[in-house]
Amino acid sequence: MLENIQRTAAYIKSRIGDFEPEVGIILGTGLGGLVDEIAIEKQLLYPNIPDFPISTLEFHSGRLIFGTLSGKKVIAMQGRFHYYEGYNMQQIIFPVRVMKALGIKTLFVSNASGALNPDFIKGDLMIINDHINLQPTNPLIGANEDELGPRFPDMSEPYQQNLIQKGIEVAKNNNINCHTGVYVAVTGPSLETRAEYRYLRIIGGDAVGMSTAPEVIAANHMGLPVFAISVLTDEGFPDTLKAVSIDEIIAVAQTAEPKMTLILKELIAGLDA
Repeated sequence: MLENIQRTAAYIKSRIGDFEPEVGIILGTGLGGLVDEIAIEKQLLYPNIPDFPISTLEFHSGRLIFGTLSGKKVIAMQGRFHYYEGYNMQQIIFPVRVMKALGIKTLFVSNASGALNPDFIKGDLMIINDHINLQPTNPLIGANEDELGPRFPDMSEPYQQNLIQKGIEVAKNNNINCHTGVYVAVTGPSLETRAEYRYLRIIGGDAVGMSTAPEVIAANHMGLPVFAISVLTDEGFPDTLKAVSIDEIIAVAQTAEPKMTLILKELIAGLDA
């Protein structure tokens, strides 16, 4: 693993020159538009990066973007990897470890998810303040790489509280309907049944999705502060559940994306403070 990380990071460095990233960004389904706000200096396609997974989803662009956003040097993943695509956990978290090797100090994560909390509606945003990982394995299972982090990393604050509070303030100041809550990570790719939605709400979930937890666990293992935000693209309320298509989910995500982008931009701008 370490050799792969080092080989991939070395290749990327050979392509980006003296570019020194401070911030890593993972863009979720339908949320690639943030890239338009980045003053791009370099782009690398996933298939051209050694050892890098390749996104199998037509709505994930599969590009690693290097540039400036809100005065900070950033790496943005336009397209992430999911367990349901057939990737193992080591492959899913590999880009996070590479970004850390390239020098990032903070990780920002976005996703599209389904609302479980009846006080939320589709189109709202939710800043993640904790998660429940129901994916079938943990990305840290196996021999621990001590150079990356400890065998038993603490997860008492997987999402940085100070960034959460600042995110809430940004949303409030801009009249954005933004909640905080617990994200439940499941495997997918099928959406949930009525009984599953009911169960996920009972165990404490406010939103459900098919990503994020593995990357956040890996980031915490390496000591990277994390801020994560969900665009709520559909409603998993058992008593009023309606069929939903991926096209509808992407459409809602794209409509709500400018609000998410505003929050991320302001948080990134204020990192030094």
